[in-house]
Amino acid sequence: MHDIRAIRENPETFDAALARRGLEPMSAQILSIDEARRKAIQTAEEAKAEQNAASKQVGAAKAAGNDAEFERLRALVADKKAEVAAMQTEAGAKDAELRDLLMTIPNIVLDEVPQGADEDDNVEIRKWGDVPSYGFAPKEHYELSGVGANMDFEVAAKLSGSRFVALRGGVARVHRALAQYMLDLHVDTHGLVENITPVLVRDEAMLGTGQLPKFSEDSYQTTNGWWLIPTAEVTLTNFASGEVWDEATLPRRYVAHTNCFRSEAGSAGKDTSGMLRQHQFEKVEMVTICHPEKAIEEHERMVTCAEAVLEGLGLPYRRIILCTGDIGFGAQKTYDLEVWLPGQNTYREISSVSTCGQFQARRMNGRFKPADGGKPEFLATLNGSGLAVGRCLIAVLENGQQEDGSVVLPEALHPYLGGKTKLVEGALV
Repeated sequence: MHDIRAIRENPETFDAALARRGLEPMSAQILSIDEARRKAIQTAEEAKAEQNAASKQVGAAKAAGNDAEFERLRALVADKKAEVAAMQTEAGAKDAELRDLLMTIPNIVLDEVPQGADEDDNVEIRKWGDVPSYGFAPKEHYELSGVGANMDFEVAAKLSGSRFVALRGGVARVHRALAQYMLDLHVDTHGLVENITPVLVRDEAMLGTGQLPKFSEDSYQTTNGWWLIPTAEVTLTNFASGEVWDEATLPRRYVAHTNCFRSEAGSAGKDTSGMLRQHQFEKVEMVTICHPEKAIEEHERMVTCAEAVLEGLGLPYRRIILCTGDIGFGAQKTYDLEVWLPGQNTYREISSVSTCGQFQARRMNGRFKPADGGKPEFLATLNGSGLAVGRCLIAVLENGQQEDGSVVLPEALHPYLGGKTKLVEGALV
């Protein structure tokens, strides 16, 4: 959420920042509501002061036997009490209107974010690894005989409908091994603290990280009001909700492996083959909560943690910076990592790493107590995939494919697979 004081002080700067995202100016609308709210508060305070003053005079008029003055003052007290209540109600309504409006406005992007309309204007930062060449036409993951029937879309469709998959046998074990490998790397090498969190959350948690109110159609809600998380960013970031932490405890770096759920409401007709875009999937998510002055430094650190997973698996990838037209609602700056998929002959997103500044912390009232004893300040939050497990499985299968359809698996996974090194007809050998 945005700081109303900053908008009051620099409305033109705020509108210019919105223009970078392709949005119309909003400062006039925001400040009009804010002015009405502040005026109602001021009127209520003045009426309350008049009520208090008249209340003190009522007794004196009664004692003096001045019945006319007593009745006038008593009526004035009643009028001012009603006015206070009316102005407080109006102030509350305007406060809710202002908050609801600010909740729908995306974060301000940093100056270094490139200007652009959509994903075609994203900028490549660097590439790692050599794109493999084959003496045959590479296939997509679901076409490989090495995968076989152990990636079953038909049984999943019978159970749940489209955009679900059932994994079994060696394919399921490789998927599990990938998640374990990611967690071990992030905990043992990168120093992140592992967590197991709920996958069902309240409205407040989704509001805090920005999934609500604007993007409710992208998520699933249960009949009793809980939301299925689209990512563990929601739970991990909300650890700070309503808290005031000591600066000395920062940064806090978390990681969690969870099931994630997305309705994919805006992706009709996209990636319908294979398991690239699913309603239910698993992700290893990283979240950092830190001092605002450390956010950019932490952003660079976090993206290298995600890259280390891909490099450890020997998967070619590229890092891009998202442009203003493609960046997410809550992000100030985002790096995407795109892994090479031979079956599609292109790079596809496997991780998105964002710094959100104080935007989310302001929504959830997450603050820290400065070491110098100053007033509490809002925290900075960051999040990133480290990685999307299913998409990583796709990359491992496609990059390791052999002409006979078998799959040679990355060496880093061998200890998690009982020393097995290959997938043949869905079985580990």
